Formats: sequence, C-alpha cells, structure tokens
Amino acid sequence: MKKVVVAFSGGLDTSFTVMYLAKEKGYEVYAACADTGGFSAEQLALNEKNAYLLGAKKYVTLDVTREYYDRSIKYMVFGNVLRGGTYPVSVSSERIFQAMAIARYAKEIGADAIAHGSTGAGNDQVRFDMTFMVMAPGVEIITLTRDMALSRQYEVDYLNSHGFKADFTKLKYSYNVGLWGTSICGGEILDSACGLPESAYLKQVTKTGTEQVRLTFGKGELKAVNGQEFDNPVDAIRKVEEIASPYGIGRDMHVGDTIIGIKGRVGFEAAAPMLIIGAHRFLEKYTLSKWQQYWKDQVATWYGMFTHESQYLEPVMRDIEAMLTESQRNVSGTAIMELRPYGFSTVGVESGNDLVKTKFGEYGEMQKGWTGEDAKGFIKVLSTPLRVYYANHSDEASALADEL
Repeated sequence: MKKVVVAFSGGLDTSFTVMYLAKEKGYEVYAACADTGGFSAEQLALNEKNAYLLGAKKYVTLDVTREYYDRSIKYMVFGNVLRGGTYPVSVSSERIFQAMAIARYAKEIGADAIAHGSTGAGNDQVRFDMTFMVMAPGVEIITLTRDMALSRQYEVDYLNSHGFKADFTKLKYSYNVGLWGTSICGGEILDSACGLPESAYLKQVTKTGTEQVRLTFGKGELKAVNGQEFDNPVDAIRKVEEIASPYGIGRDMHVGDTIIGIKGRVGFEAAAPMLIIGAHRFLEKYTLSKWQQYWKDQVATWYGMFTHESQYLEPVMRDIEAMLTESQRNVSGTAIMELRPYGFSTVGVESGNDLVKTKFGEYGEMQKGWTGEDAKGFIKVLSTPLRVYYANHSDEASALADEL
C-alpha cells in the first residue's frame, strides 16, 4: 500500500481527506497534526481519536511551537513586523512551519504522497504546495477539496454515510487560533462596509480601568513580564496574552493582497503580538540610532511580505535574519506600558543603553556638547543648499513667500 501523510487539523476538509484516501484510494494514511501553539490538549486528544475513527493507520502530533518561535516569531519581533502596518502575520507564518513539519515527517516514514485540505481560492494552498515541493521533492501532493471542487455538503454527506457523525455544522465565523494571534473569517467580514460585533471575538473584554505592565527584553527578545523571568519565550508570550487579552487589546481588521492576486479581508485578535511589538518598538526608539531604525524597518517590511507570500525558504530571508539579529545587540531593557480596554499606550523605558540620557545635552533644555556659536554655524552650513537654490530662483522664493 502507498503511504500518504495527511496534514490533519481535525476540520471537515482534512477529515474527509483521511477517510476518502483510506477507503476509496486504498492508501495507508498517516494523519499528522502540526501544532504551532494553537491546539489545546483536549483538541489534540480529540484529533487523535477521530483520526483512527476515520481510518488512519497512525496519528501523530508534531509540536513545532518552539521552532516556530525560534525561526520566525523572534525575527518578526526584531523587525516589528506588521503587514500593512496592521496585521502581525499570524496565520501566514504558522502555515510555513506546519508545512515544513509535515514534509519532514513524510520523508521520515518514506511517504509516497502528502495531502492537505486547502481550497483553490486562498493563500494556504500556495504555502503548503511550495513548501512540500522544496522540502519533499518527488512526493505527490494530493488536494481533494481543491481538485475535486468539493462542496461542504458533499463532504459532510460522505462522512455521515460512512458512519462518522462528528458535528461539522457551518458556523457564522471560522477561526484559526495560534500562538501569534487568532484570525476570524466569515460573517460581516464578507461585507466591506461592516465590522465585527463583540460576539465575534473569542476573548471577551472583562477588565476595566487601567493597568501598567513591564516587558523586559534582552537583545530584542522578551525575557520577563512584570519581573517574572521566563526561560521559554513561548511561555512569556502566553503570559502577556493572559494579561492583555481581557482588555480586548490587539483587535483589528486587515485588508491586503493575497498571493493569488485577489484582495482578502480578515479580522483578528492578537493581544500578545501587538503589545510585545509595541513595547519592543518603543524600547528601540531609545536604544538604536536613527539609521539603524530606518534600515531595519526597510528589510523588516520585506521579511513580513516574503513570509506572507510563501517565500520563507528564499535564501535572502536568512540574510535578513542575520541583519535583524545584529541590530538587537543593544535592545535590552524594560518597556513600561499602560493597558486599558481596547488599547494601550507607552509610559517609559528603563535601559542601560538609553540614548536619550547623554552627556551632550537634554533636548529642548541645555546643550553641553557644543556652544551657541557652534549651533549657529551648524545651522548656517545646513541651510547652504537651500540658500544656493533660492538665490538662483528668486521668483520661486517670492511665490513661496506669497503662498505662506
């Protein structure tokens, strides 16, 4: 029998895929759930139970949460990556690491094929297919939902007719829960003029008033929350989520261009990512030079875009990661943030690398590294290109004066 690894989430499409390949195509099915931090222990246990009921020969959970942090989230924090200035690249980055884990497992067991449940209308098909093609060359890729243009009802009817009675009732919203945020699709999102109601969010607002939180970074990585140190950065992220999500922080709507060329709209809630990135960016303003900040922002924009567009394996990504890592050598200290319902603001920082504290002077107060005459000379020299230009174009200078 041919072996096939099914990227198994426990949802309708992948459940159908497991059963159909086992019963109709005669494959020896290995159901593999790649966990990047979004599955609860109860969900994973249910996935295992259902995989065997569907006909899988073997079920495995591939926990790649720490790898996902070490090889992706860390660099997105270093780069303060927000796609479109809004979205913390949650699902996009998860899919790559899920696909890589599935590809490794397929090679490990000598699988003849890999299957996933993506449709033909989204980004995930690109992310899975491209990763499999690169990491498991020669292994067949099977996508029943896409290739057979299957309807939801067809899949439900097939499963029911073969004795699998799990509840796959289509809900108003679909969610993808992960370590780096939760995406929300469906419902009002399909109407460009509408936003999401409170009930659409998985985490409700239960905190009122304000609260200060202290996020401590060491070379750009989150090391402590309110003085509590964490050896595992994944635990630190979850602690921030625990504190910030009851305020409804990190909710927004992202509209962007999909890999396949159409526009896409998604709601999301990402308390920990938005607060961590906000605190990290704030600390960098104190500890990096202006040109470090500028050039880091340029490459970070590309890093986020390449991650979204399934180019994580592009070699230049390793080069960008090297620059981002080097840029963090002095980004150490504590950012103090104030939380409130639906938002947060910056308070201050404590850092031994604070460039605001300098012996050369205090902004708007008193200079210590130069004299008043030095300042006048500096300003005169700085203005030379403008004075040269307008001395030769007095008509433009006069017109500007009249306008102003």
